[in-house]
Amino acid sequence: MAKERGLISPNDFAQLQKYMEYSTKKVSDVLKLFEDGEMAGYVQEDAIGYEGFQQFLKIYLEVDDVPSHLSLALFQSFQTSYSLEETVKKDMVCLSDVSCYFSLLEGGRPEDKLEFTFKLYDMDRNGILDSSEVEKIITQMMRVAEYLDWDVSELKPILQEMMKEIDYDGSGSVSLAEWLRAGATTVPLLVLLGLEMTLKDNGQHMWRPKRFPRPVYCNLCESSIGLGKQGLCCNLCKYTVHDQCAMKALPCEVSTYAKSRKDIGVQSHVWVRGGCVSGRCDRCQKKIRIYHGLVGLHCVWCHLEIHDDCLQAVGHECDCGLLRDHILPPSSIYPSVLASGQEHKSSKTSQKIVDDLNLSTFEALRIDPVANTHPLLVFVNPKSGGKQGERVLWKFQYLLNPRQVFNLLKDGPEPGLRFFREVPDCRILVCGGDGTVGWILETIDKANLPVVPPVAVLPLGTGNDLARCLRWGGGYEGQNLGKILKDLEMSKVVYMDRWSVEVIPQRTEEKCDPVPFQIINNYFSIGVDASIAHRFHMMREKYPEKFNSRMKNKLWYFEFATSESIFSTCKKLEESLTVEICGKPLDLSSLSLEGIAVLNIPSTHGGSNLWGDTKRPHGDIHGINQALGSAAKVITDPDILKTSVPDPSDKRLEVVGLEGAIEMGQIYTKLKSAGRRLAKCSEITFHTTKTLPMQIDGEPWMQSPCTIKITHKNQMPMLMGPPPRSSNFFGFLC
Repeated sequence: MAKERGLISPNDFAQLQKYMEYSTKKVSDVLKLFEDGEMAGYVQEDAIGYEGFQQFLKIYLEVDDVPSHLSLALFQSFQTSYSLEETVKKDMVCLSDVSCYFSLLEGGRPEDKLEFTFKLYDMDRNGILDSSEVEKIITQMMRVAEYLDWDVSELKPILQEMMKEIDYDGSGSVSLAEWLRAGATTVPLLVLLGLEMTLKDNGQHMWRPKRFPRPVYCNLCESSIGLGKQGLCCNLCKYTVHDQCAMKALPCEVSTYAKSRKDIGVQSHVWVRGGCVSGRCDRCQKKIRIYHGLVGLHCVWCHLEIHDDCLQAVGHECDCGLLRDHILPPSSIYPSVLASGQEHKSSKTSQKIVDDLNLSTFEALRIDPVANTHPLLVFVNPKSGGKQGERVLWKFQYLLNPRQVFNLLKDGPEPGLRFFREVPDCRILVCGGDGTVGWILETIDKANLPVVPPVAVLPLGTGNDLARCLRWGGGYEGQNLGKILKDLEMSKVVYMDRWSVEVIPQRTEEKCDPVPFQIINNYFSIGVDASIAHRFHMMREKYPEKFNSRMKNKLWYFEFATSESIFSTCKKLEESLTVEICGKPLDLSSLSLEGIAVLNIPSTHGGSNLWGDTKRPHGDIHGINQALGSAAKVITDPDILKTSVPDPSDKRLEVVGLEGAIEMGQIYTKLKSAGRRLAKCSEITFHTTKTLPMQIDGEPWMQSPCTIKITHKNQMPMLMGPPPRSSNFFGFLC
């Protein structure tokens, strides 16, 4: 069907989105090159041919070679009927259409994208959009909406009606001021432009398109949305409507903070019609017949689901339900001016201050959490784990107060840390891969917090080695987030060592890759495993569409490991480097190694334990590490190393020798227990004599001859998940 209309296939569109995830370019930057830069020769008026289109893709997607089938399909998709104007000749497409299309797909501030789209289609630069220019924007919005899996059967008349409403003065054209105003007030426009809704707390819903696998009824017209059909659902309150009903929807009932003194301290239920997923009343335990229309009520804070008739039997006060330990209810967050005791002369002035705070930064709000709770600060990397990251962000915005949930792609972690700076007994949950966790830990270091909150991990990446060691699993697969939050309540604080890395090149004039990190949280390695990781990294950068699942990633890793075992690029590594542990040379002369790994945690490459399991000596209750004490900074005795247990909080690193890629594969598949245990130490220095592959926490690079010093930096409080429940029927006796 898509091909018949001259559009790219869903698979091609998915591949395009994957390329865009890894690209750092903006459409506006690329457009400048074509308007008055080095690519201007490809443009004829506002049209470009296939060769110019390929150059556009190459620059924008930062890919040397875009697959020919994808570039051709994309090019043909822009040769639609409205593009075939006098200015656009055969075998050419409109540059404005191409730019608008990609702009709608990429992230960015709503104001910037709205202004960019306006100027792009204001072809005569007269400061207004006429009916034909507005029609072009509608066409591009339709195209993007279709690939984003919207039901577009009735979308065009809705968009046309929406565009009429944007013309506030009825002049028949749209000015820039009207366009920007529409972006702030016309809800479907933001969604269809691909813009992420921002939290404003002024009655606006945070819409997202959703397809419903079960019968759902519109909160406005109360008619069925239809099985498998798509509507709009508010992230905050689960208010659900047809696409065409969004403009008339009642305001969102969720307020994320107290706007008057009477609302401070005591949280009330906030009831919304429908949204009863369980289908059973939490008050009378009888069924809520959700198949019979818009029935039942749910509270957006405690998530109780009740019959309409049971409302009178439920008290006014809300305790935030099963997840109360993690939630900052609105009654606990209020503008600082309300705490100061200042009285304002008029209600208008008071309301203006509250309105200003409503749209301003988090610093204007004060937090006074409920006693004996542990408010949770959640950081989510939406790009981690494919679309899982985005879904996790949406779910946490509903399960918790949205002001507790921060999208790392917007402003990074700093605003969240500032907001929670003075909150007692708070915890942090990082939803992302090991790289995201490292980013948060480094930001916490720089934030100079009065008390550092403990950090838990919801693994969304590929390797997730730190999450494995902290018992949070190898990867989130859509499990119930409420259950994960209950597990977090039972977690315990452990202190994890972190290590500083200083790389000193021997020849500063020689160019080499930038060092990815200056801190080790998980591991550092030189040689064979870094070589495999580097090849994996380079291939994924070039062909991201081939690395879109954990299973595919593992197969690629296996292929590169097989190739490395054949060519042995790091053979006789001991001849190219020397190692000092706490100032003493480590003797490698009797060994034949292709890699050396320095471990802070007992997991690398998505679950490999290079140190191996250790059977504790009989009767050794506290372990060999505690028996040795902190005085034993260096351990090289093979007998002691045999019984030495890795401990991320003992201020010592484990040093392991690797004989080759085959050995690594054997360790990963449990055919071999471990690599060659070389030492435990509190400081290590490498001197290399040639360019070698290296990696820190899974981020590889090629390093010219240098000296590398690894020293202890600090310890970070982390949350260790509860032990796995015993599968034994008599497990409760253990």
